[in-house]
Amino acid sequence: MSILRHLTSAIFLVVLPTLLSCSSRQENGNPPRPQQKGTSPMSASLDTATLGGGCFWCIEAVYLLLDGVVAVESGYAGGSVENPTYKQVCTGTTGHAEVCRVTFDPTKVSYEDILHVFFSSHDPTTLNRQGNDVGTQYRSVIFTHSDEQDTAARLYIAQLEAAKTWADPIVTEIAPAPTFYKAEDYHQNYFARNGDQPYCAFVVRPKVEKFKKQFSDKMKQ
Repeated sequence: MSILRHLTSAIFLVVLPTLLSCSSRQENGNPPRPQQKGTSPMSASLDTATLGGGCFWCIEAVYLLLDGVVAVESGYAGGSVENPTYKQVCTGTTGHAEVCRVTFDPTKVSYEDILHVFFSSHDPTTLNRQGNDVGTQYRSVIFTHSDEQDTAARLYIAQLEAAKTWADPIVTEIAPAPTFYKAEDYHQNYFARNGDQPYCAFVVRPKVEKFKKQFSDKMKQ
């Protein structure tokens, strides 16, 4: 389904109602803030989160706005092919997910806040799918970098399930962080450089605008 990300404007407008299904589905869930704090706010070093929730252009665009985030890299993780290309991953046969590696300062933003943004920015109840992006490469996944991250992620999902944030069960995968392969250069900072591209205008931008409204107090100045 990645070909949808490169359609012409004319064709994109014809299929616009279906492509917006991902954005409309997310409005059903408004995740509460995590109750449990698993990251020390006094840590002096940077931390890393690796997350996948559909197209990495969407995840990257949102986290680049979050105060305390130092860097966001789009890439691939969780598969069996070394140094995969975008073309290979798009086939859905490599086992990789499109993910973003988020480097953040835990004295400014906690891992729980990272998770809060994550679950507010995609639908974690659709297996191997976000809107019209279909395949295991678009699965909802949290790759953890420590036991503390693993615990925090599982506790938050339990909290979301108990609150019945979504009508359907959460299918987000949690697994130890595997090798991260940085995506091709043209994928990096994609939305900022291609905001008028049809997929960006109709799929990425609504997620960015939603983030700005919901997390206005946590945005970079």
